[in-house]
Amino acid sequence: MRTLPPKMVQVLAPFAPLFSERVWRHAQLLLVGAILAPGARTVSSALRAVGLGREERFHRYHRVLSRASWSSREVARVLLGLLVEAFVPEGGPLVVGIDETLERRWGKKIAARGVYRDPVRSTHETFVKSSGLRWVCAMLLVEVPWASRVWALPFLSVLAPSERYAAERGKRHKKITEWAWQLLLLVRRWYPEREIVAVADRAYASLKLLSRCRSLSRPVTFIARLRLDAALYEPAPPRRPGQRGRPRLKGERLPNLSVVAEDPNTAWEPTEIANWYGGEQRTVEIASATAVWYSTGLFAVPIRWVLVRDPEGAFKTQALLCTELGTDPQKVVSWFAMRWQMEVTFQEVRRHVGFETQRQWSELAIRRTTPALLGLFSLVTLFANRHMRRASGAFRRRAGWYPKARPTFADALASVRKELWAQEQTFYGSPAEADTVKVPRVFMERLTEAVCYAA
Repeated sequence: MRTLPPKMVQVLAPFAPLFSERVWRHAQLLLVGAILAPGARTVSSALRAVGLGREERFHRYHRVLSRASWSSREVARVLLGLLVEAFVPEGGPLVVGIDETLERRWGKKIAARGVYRDPVRSTHETFVKSSGLRWVCAMLLVEVPWASRVWALPFLSVLAPSERYAAERGKRHKKITEWAWQLLLLVRRWYPEREIVAVADRAYASLKLLSRCRSLSRPVTFIARLRLDAALYEPAPPRRPGQRGRPRLKGERLPNLSVVAEDPNTAWEPTEIANWYGGEQRTVEIASATAVWYSTGLFAVPIRWVLVRDPEGAFKTQALLCTELGTDPQKVVSWFAMRWQMEVTFQEVRRHVGFETQRQWSELAIRRTTPALLGLFSLVTLFANRHMRRASGAFRRRAGWYPKARPTFADALASVRKELWAQEQTFYGSPAEADTVKVPRVFMERLTEAVCYAA
């Protein structure tokens, strides 16, 4: 398979100037191979999928990842632009989810690996540690029209090495909150006039990070989970004429949110959230106010806190924070609920895109391959957008025992694969009259091998 369908070429055209002509040809073949290959997403499996299993100069394709000169950051910028153009309404906010994931890897040659808590295998009762690489990912949280739900589309991922890795090289270790700040700063530079809303879990509720987001000339609204025992205060009182000393950072201490949640005088407002976990509509009760969050020796950050309570008692009362004081509490809850789709994306890339199956040892190749596989999830969504938008019902794989209401990423991937196979001039839509189609032997051998070796 040496050519791409015209519509895919149009989608990929903005990426071409970022590569040299030769590297771009090789990169396109690796992209097609990664989409078509089942199981592991190695360079070898990608070459087999596009009919280059006997290519003698296979090392040139490895060098696209390990040696070629191109910028992953610029690729991320172009990818984000395509996603915004396709899925974000004109003038709407860019809702960016920030989260980390663990790529389980072993081997002495993988220098940046460390031992971390495994979020997939751990539970509230069991703590499981795994060896691997930790990635901090930025994803665009948007509603995909043909899926009728919010999807988390990765566009930028960075490797957060272990403390041992930094110590061995005499470098300062960066926490995940510092990596998150650099990702958000990049997005703000790419879109200086656009409203940006960052959504993250409790691990990113850092006073330093929140203060940085507020201090920008065009602040980034940050939403995260807040501890119920966080130290909240009233705003600092105005200075009196002639008062000496440093300005006060805070006022009087406020009750903990755990106390506010149990107070019978707290006013709870029933609110319907359209994009609750699972994409369903849910009625919850919320209470909200503003305060100053402060910890000794750190920053004093004005926030809007939002308490969320389930009238049916299905989950415990939770607290959220928002750095934009004038934000509607209902929007805060809706934006935070979109964050769960990031966990769905991490599961999908492991199941369908071969995340954790790549085997590069070169440090540059490692830093490029995993972000490329995460970005492949977004590229497949862009490729499938035209088909799904026109007739999403035709691309749902159904069974008698499983009524499937909406297309999933597996359906989007299948539609893209079908279009790529059709480029071989074999698998077109069935004609009105019965025809006999002669299938080339080489093509059938490739297809049979792909099916038989599927994991």
